[in-house]
Amino acid sequence: MKIKDRFLEYVKIDTESAYNPTSTPSTETQRDLAVLLEKQLKEMGVTDICITDECCLYAKVEANYENCNAPKIGFCAHMDTTPELTGKNVKPRIVENYDGKDIVLNEEAGIVMEREKFEHLGLYVGDDLIVTDGTTLLGADDKAGISEIMQTLEYFHEHPEVKHGELQIFFTPDEEIGCYGANIVDKTKFNPDFAYTLDACGLGEISYECFNAASADITVNGVNIHPGLSKNKMKNAILIANEFVNMIPAAETPAHTEMYEGYYHVFEFNGGVELTTMRCYIRDFDRNGFENRKAQMQHIADFLNHKYGENTVSVKVEDTYYNMAEQITPNIEIIEAMKEGMEKAGFEPYVIPMRGGTDGSVLSQNGIPTPNMCDGSHNCHGRYEYVSIQSMEKITNAIVNIVTHFAK
Repeated sequence: MKIKDRFLEYVKIDTESAYNPTSTPSTETQRDLAVLLEKQLKEMGVTDICITDECCLYAKVEANYENCNAPKIGFCAHMDTTPELTGKNVKPRIVENYDGKDIVLNEEAGIVMEREKFEHLGLYVGDDLIVTDGTTLLGADDKAGISEIMQTLEYFHEHPEVKHGELQIFFTPDEEIGCYGANIVDKTKFNPDFAYTLDACGLGEISYECFNAASADITVNGVNIHPGLSKNKMKNAILIANEFVNMIPAAETPAHTEMYEGYYHVFEFNGGVELTTMRCYIRDFDRNGFENRKAQMQHIADFLNHKYGENTVSVKVEDTYYNMAEQITPNIEIIEAMKEGMEKAGFEPYVIPMRGGTDGSVLSQNGIPTPNMCDGSHNCHGRYEYVSIQSMEKITNAIVNIVTHFAK
């Protein structure tokens, strides 16, 4: 199967996850993709396959030569797509031999992917781009990564003469909602010496540093009373919550930060006069800065409680993942192998800090060093998402090169 056809098959399966899940996976449709992947793995001769109740898919391919002393290498990608834009009824289409101009995604709705706005389009002139019809996301995050891993396994299945060590596969649910499958990894099924995630980055990108991450749930309790009788009695939770938001440094939000700059991100705001709730992401590459940001959320709450009365505002902070560099830097040879593999595949690697998290962030803190490798996708989580077919082919070649590098 060509990687183009594999990818198009995967993105047409609805695997959108759901916020505030009551179980794992958050949506059972993710299992539809897992079952298809299991079938395709069996067709490649893989026998050690398991889909768990939580919709984690594990697979193992044994080394194919005697006296193998190569390290066990893991590959990981997530099956879900973000709930930020619908992943139902995805209608991908191919823009062949892209000419470098604006791409009309949906003429009827006037949805256009503008070259000037998305300058990275210029890197793919002459490539065949897979895009959306402008009404959904594409799902390249992370079905491009899954496609590349599966294509790699098919290559080794069809070329038994090419030596490889043991390969372990881990496809996970609910990565997009922060319920990382890596949090529930079964190390009896996935415990390589090191691993690579393939997730949501343009061609050549390597990341082995990421944020320290936490989420904060803020609850504001107000007092409601008829507006005509409310002087010195009403306590409007909406206004107090708005005051909380305004005390977050305005320049320390995602829209004003880049590279190693941390941020606060308010992404949910719901309620009324009597009760208002908010959710906020807290991010910082530096561990001390991270702890200070978490403390700042409580300082704001303390100030507002002093102003409006005890228990008006409460904050619950939970850590999500930590900077994976702490685990990966001592194992820098796995980064060097990735760079070498990309160069041999004909594209230039570059290292950039990841302003987000992957399953690799969690796997790394669980003792499996797991940097992130590009999957070739751009504009993830939105209607302008796209991926180059040629990028996916090159990345597959790079993975093969990494595996064979360690099988020498």
